[in-house]
Order: sequence, then C-alpha cells, then structure tokens
Amino acid sequence: MAITEKMLARKDGPIGWMTFNNPEQRNAMSAEMWDAVIEIVADFDADPDIRVLVLAGAGGKAFVSGIDISQLDQIRANAEQVGHHNGVAERAGVALSAVVKPTIAMIQGYCIGGGVGIALRCDLRIAAEGSKFGIPAAKLGVGYGYPGAKMLTDAIGPARAKDLFFTARQLDASEALHIGLVNHVVPAADLESFTRNYAATIAGNAPLTVKTAKLAVNAAIADAGRRDLGTIESSVDACFASEDYKEGRRAFTEKRPARFSGR
Repeated sequence: MAITEKMLARKDGPIGWMTFNNPEQRNAMSAEMWDAVIEIVADFDADPDIRVLVLAGAGGKAFVSGIDISQLDQIRANAEQVGHHNGVAERAGVALSAVVKPTIAMIQGYCIGGGVGIALRCDLRIAAEGSKFGIPAAKLGVGYGYPGAKMLTDAIGPARAKDLFFTARQLDASEALHIGLVNHVVPAADLESFTRNYAATIAGNAPLTVKTAKLAVNAAIADAGRRDLGTIESSVDACFASEDYKEGRRAFTEKRPARFSGR
C-alpha cells in the first residue's frame, strides 16, 4: 500500500516493509513523510499477521540523509515553525520507538543526520558495504538535543558519541560495525536477501517471547524512573501461560520446528 508517494508500505507475509521514497533528495525527510511514518508503524503494529518491521530507503544511494533541504527555509523560518516541524518529527520518532514488534533498519548508502536518528530508533541495523554514516550538526550550527544524544550514547558509548558530534565526520560501514552503530555489514548485492532472511528468522520465533525481550532490554537502558518492571513481569507470565509455550515444548520433544501463533 502507499501512504504518500514519498513513503511506501507493503506487507510481505510476516514482514512489514516501510520505504523512504524520496531518492531525488537522497530520501531526506519532509513534513508529510514524518506524518506518514506515524500512520504506517501504527498499522503494522496493530496487524497480528505482521511480526517484524523493516525500514529501507529507495534508490540504493541513501537510507535517509536528514531533513529535506528544499523545505529548510520554510520549516526553519521562525521559532513557531521550528517547533511544529520538530514536534512532528519527534512524534514520529516516539511512534517508531514505541512499536511493540522488532524493527530493523536496512541501510544502503548515506545514513546522515536524522537518518542516523531513525536508524537508532530501530532495534537492529543491517548495513550494506559502502554505506556512510554521520551527524553533521556541528558543520551546520544546528543544536542536537537530549533524545538523539541519548540514543547514540546508548548505542556506542559517550566517548564515541562525542567523537561523531564534535568532528561531524563521516564513517564507513566497517567502522560503524566496529563501534556498535550497526549489527551486521553485508555486500550490497546481498543486503535485501540477508535482511529478509534475518527478519524471517525473528518472525519464526515466539512473538510473546520476542516482545518480552524487547521490553526488558529497553527498560535496561531507560532512565530509572521510566522502567515499567511490572509490565515486563506480566509479559513474562504471559509467555509461560501461552499456547506458544506448550507448542515450543512439544516441538522440542518431537524434534521439529515450532509453529508459533502469538497466543
């Protein structure tokens, strides 16, 4: 399905694909694209047949390269417009972070500025060889706030986060893998097949268990006052009370792959 011509969404078995489709601008984000992100992730998260979300950039040259420069004067003309744009972008980011199901950023080409922020909102990041990463805020005089700084620091540590912020340099996929910014780096020709198989592996596991693991890991890096340990405990209990727990034990005994239903 298409939400706007610049944001595409399709459902392929248990995988929901969301594509940033602004290749002429290296998939830079416009206001309507941020709005569409909220709609797409809500639809995927509510669909019981979708178990994994994959985010990708169209055109093969970029994942997301930040803000659409063609809209920069419009959205940065005054404090009110800045606040509106930042509010839409932040709501989209929060929506992406709040997705219950696993999310994967499939990165090919440039992943710059806001693109890094979107990738960090995902649970996992898979990059093609030759991809480039960077946060150019210090070259533009742009302020970079706490939410984005915390996500980057959680992913790669404070010293490496400061390196990227202070120098505004670009790093290649191999360095991104070395510092923990991405989980896997694969040849560009294999990126989609690797990501599809990776997502299918996750989709084949017990959804309630995967959900619980995501809740627990997210709580581990959250501020102490925002850790909802009661919800995690309830989610653990739901796993043990589920039909999937029974199916997992049966499959193990019968030496066959389990067929999990998410119930």
